Amino acid sequence: MPDSIDDAELHRIVQRVLSNVMGSSDRAQVVTTPSASVQSTPGKKMVAIGADHGGFELKGLLKTEISSLGYGVTDVGTNSKDAVDYPDFAHAVAQLVSTGKAWRGIMIDGAGIGSCIVANKVPGVRAGMAYDISSANNSREHNDTNVLTLGAGLIGTNLAKQIVKVWLTTEFGGDRHAKRVDKIKSVERQYLK
Repeated sequence: MPDSIDDAELHRIVQRVLSNVMGSSDRAQVVTTPSASVQSTPGKKMVAIGADHGGFELKGLLKTEISSLGYGVTDVGTNSKDAVDYPDFAHAVAQLVSTGKAWRGIMIDGAGIGSCIVANKVPGVRAGMAYDISSANNSREHNDTNVLTLGAGLIGTNLAKQIVKVWLTTEFGGDRHAKRVDKIKSVERQYLK
């Protein structure tokens, strides 16, 4: 077995796994364009983004906002307003963050709650739902969240853009918070055995 595999082979493996798990190859696909890879976009931090049908329109607007802030964007879908299941896309976003293919991830569904639950099932992911600027800031500063979930049915476009900007630009506070995040990681490790 080789010590390492190239990005194309890794992509094929991930696609097979996603297809087997989700039962369909047309859902939650990882983007295959060169810009979808963290390594192929020098100087840009990659943000994975996904949505179900309820978050589809907001996802499109937020992709533009994220790009304008200087980040790369990997869109895992959905690609229309046709009804889909949010767990498929929340899982795809969380996987990209967990495996290091994305620096951070954003998932949008109707309320943001279900996607947050799904994303937090993936090892290494600390997802938080934000519904205002304060909760976005707190999730980063205190909890070092790496996935943000949003409820498109609960917040407007302008507020969503503000939340995303604050969440992407807020640094983890460290110090007393680092000890608590370490405890979160410790709980996760107990259940990975």
